[in-house]
Amino acid sequence: MSLLQSFRNLSPSARMGVGLGLLAWGAIGLHMSDRAEERYGLKATEEDKAALAKVVPRITVVDREEKDDGGSGSGSGSGDDGGN
Repeated sequence: MSLLQSFRNLSPSARMGVGLGLLAWGAIGLHMSDRAEERYGLKATEEDKAALAKVVPRITVVDREEKDDGGSGSGSGSGDDGGN
């Protein structure tokens, strides 16, 4: 029996309890990780931050220039009016 099937077989109140427990576990972990970094000296230095900034990809936004095609603005783009 898979873990997912075992979870689905629980009563709704038990599933809610498991879900809330996992959320609490994650929240406590996020809160305690900052304290653990400071306590054990694992906090990033300015040199570490600078080295990371060098390898992080950068996104450059380039504005597209509007082209004036001289057409009527029909939107077809082919220039063929169907022979009419």
